[in-house]
Amino acid sequence: MALQQLTKAELEEFIEKMKSHRGRATELISVYIPAGYDVNAVQRQLEAEKSTAKNIKSTSTRKNVSDSLDKIVRILKEYKMTPKKGMAIFAGEVSPVEGQSDIQSWEIEPPEEVGVRLYRCDKEFVLEPLESMTEVSEIYALLVMDRKEATIGQLVGKRIEVLQKMTSGIPSKVRAGGQSSQRFHRITEGLTKDFYKRIADEMKSLFYEESKLKGILIGGPVPTKNEFVDEEYLPTKLRTKVIGVKDQGDTSESGLQELVGLSQDILANQEIIYEKKLLEKFFNSLGKDPKMTPYKFDDVKKALQFGAVDVLIISKDFDKVKAKELKMIAEQMGTTIETVSTETDEGDQFNKLSGIGAIQRFGI
Repeated sequence: MALQQLTKAELEEFIEKMKSHRGRATELISVYIPAGYDVNAVQRQLEAEKSTAKNIKSTSTRKNVSDSLDKIVRILKEYKMTPKKGMAIFAGEVSPVEGQSDIQSWEIEPPEEVGVRLYRCDKEFVLEPLESMTEVSEIYALLVMDRKEATIGQLVGKRIEVLQKMTSGIPSKVRAGGQSSQRFHRITEGLTKDFYKRIADEMKSLFYEESKLKGILIGGPVPTKNEFVDEEYLPTKLRTKVIGVKDQGDTSESGLQELVGLSQDILANQEIIYEKKLLEKFFNSLGKDPKMTPYKFDDVKKALQFGAVDVLIISKDFDKVKAKELKMIAEQMGTTIETVSTETDEGDQFNKLSGIGAIQRFGI
């Protein structure tokens, strides 16, 4: 099988397919090679593994492992160097019928650089390095706070991670030593502002340089969270990322869960808004300059082959075989690929139009 250069969406499909294979023994082979790694060195290692495989007691397992290693070695002999992003090769006996041989191999270049050098023979293919590439590439910062405590976390995909817990040290409302009400108020207000500054400093430390940060959600009782936001404790770069401020009482770890639950409308709308704006741009371009906005398969393919396409848009319901063909050309040309749903009015309209479209960077 020739090298497959996979997009992120195609990688997810590939992983699911590979998970369906199970070896009857430790006979499924996974090889990961980072970009720039010496292919000949990998070949030599696998040749040595073939000698080791001769010691396997089971005749069928020994044959399957040896044949799979042979396949991978033959594949590697076709390469003088690894692909730009490295590669992953899989081979093994995958016949569902015992006694029938069906040794298959797959060689892929994933959408992100391979960062691990690995050889393993197991009952399952090793897919963790690929799965890490399919994780959500954006995060949301989470902050729940009152005057006593604050918990900072982040939402990565559907996973909530606790990053920091903080307490203010502000005394209770009972005044110690007969302090006057005004003096006690001044002390607590000063401690509160100091606490807000510490929270802001921690948020800056955690998220200021975070390139994947898409938005910040803040929860807490009135007026604490509002004071924190309105009085601009956060630096401007982070303040502009605040997309939701929610009323809630829980400021512990479970409060992060509550905040995410209260913000489902906001989180959903972020993706919807991006999709709407993208398709609005497409339809506006189509109305103003149809020649720069092809939407028929042959026209889109031609524009891609000329390297004229800035953005390729594909509906998730578009024909998978044709979509893969267009994506492969787009990948080679450095074209941005966007997959859109049919859940918005714009997405449904786009799918009914043809399900594909291109916004060109120059005419052809």
